[in-house]
Amino acid sequence: MASSSGSGTSSGSSGFQNSGSEEDLQHLMDQRKRKRMISNRESARRSRMRKQKHLDDLMAQVAQLRKENNQIITSMNVTTQQYLNVEAENSVLRAQVAELSHRLQSLNEIIEFLNVCTGGLAAEGSYGFGETADGFLNNSWNHLYLNQQQPLMPSANMLHY
Repeated sequence: MASSSGSGTSSGSSGFQNSGSEEDLQHLMDQRKRKRMISNRESARRSRMRKQKHLDDLMAQVAQLRKENNQIITSMNVTTQQYLNVEAENSVLRAQVAELSHRLQSLNEIIEFLNVCTGGLAAEGSYGFGETADGFLNNSWNHLYLNQQQPLMPSANMLHY
């Protein structure tokens, strides 16, 4: 019996020892598990904070880009309005150039007609300011003719359109 109690004691003590080491092992595993869980929570918290910061940065960037976009749209609208104003002014100037060119052509035709009719006598100016040999020219036509020795030509800045 002694041998059996000795073996029982020894197995009992080793069972107790095993039980203690198993408890220690379990306690150690629980501590590691708890430590890992805390570490994971901290990591998740940091990840959420990084995500939130990234989201805040993106929202700030969206606000900045919207502001820039509105400024560009405003600038574009101003430029478009200026373009339309210049285009309207240009159209008016083109019409004026066309009208003045037509008037110039008419005046040159009148001068040519007067040259043909007077045979060049008015250019000599021998008949006084208001009359020619045939009495055809009145004061205003004679004045126009005497002051104009060559056909009228449009100036360079009249032709820019």
